[in-house]
Amino acid sequence: MALRPPFLLALAALLIGLQGCAAAPGTRSLAPPTSIATSYDRSDADPALWVIKDADTTIYLFGTIHLLEPDLVWFDDAVADAFNASDELVLEMIEPDAATAQRGILSRAIATDGIALRDRLNAEQRAKYDAAMAAHKLPTATYDKFEPWMAAISLSLAPMQRLGFDPDQGVEKSIADKARARRMTVSALESFDEQIAIFDSLPPADQIAFLMSVIDSLSEMQITMDRMVRAWATGDVAGLAALLNDTLSTTPTLDRALLHDRNARWATWVDERMQRSGTVFIAVGAGHLAGGDSVQAMLAERGVTAQRIDY
Repeated sequence: MALRPPFLLALAALLIGLQGCAAAPGTRSLAPPTSIATSYDRSDADPALWVIKDADTTIYLFGTIHLLEPDLVWFDDAVADAFNASDELVLEMIEPDAATAQRGILSRAIATDGIALRDRLNAEQRAKYDAAMAAHKLPTATYDKFEPWMAAISLSLAPMQRLGFDPDQGVEKSIADKARARRMTVSALESFDEQIAIFDSLPPADQIAFLMSVIDSLSEMQITMDRMVRAWATGDVAGLAALLNDTLSTTPTLDRALLHDRNARWATWVDERMQRSGTVFIAVGAGHLAGGDSVQAMLAERGVTAQRIDY
């Protein structure tokens, strides 16, 4: 199994607010692939936005990026208009307070079989793991009590401290703050524990493969994070699908747990919500709105059309 760095970053972002990842600005290399725009106006990003409408219901679908740099301007034009027209905000998850989140993580992440994390790895894996942990100043002795997925997420987050990405600038936090200021109804498609359970429920072999994929990808995260943000900022849905989702097709367990099953549940939620009146702004990770298993594709199977808004 080999997961590309942007997808690992998307996974890691589920826990970004709990890791104390205060980003520091730095000089970064930009080398996007030819399928993604080589330049864009950082003062006027245009991420993709869709709308579903009937006689008395409007639902906007907006794909988010969990980590952004503070100088990227995206809340304007059609996105701001759609949000301001909405009465209700629906997020993937409403972030709990730090103490609640820490209890939730520890209740899932600590191994219950008494086997140390390093003892789960073969000699080659252990050598790579020890080197990666040392390079990012993470204590192997502390992580020995955890399941492999916890170490994988922590290692995914470690480079963010040097790449200039700030969790406080994430799209979800920004939108949630705006919604609360407007006293909008705010709800979530999943709970924090449900998101943690996705990782915790992975079979041991998949968790170890996930960890080793993170380690193998650490050196690429700077460039690939830039690629992901560029694709998002320019509304390049195909580029996002290639970066975030395509490699999951070779890993059925992860594909099913992290994308397919969740997108199917969210499509059901949207379909049912269309039966009630109102205007709703849904903000979920951009990977869920890209590719063949996107929420929009699953809605189309139900006869519900999501129309992309051009702006």
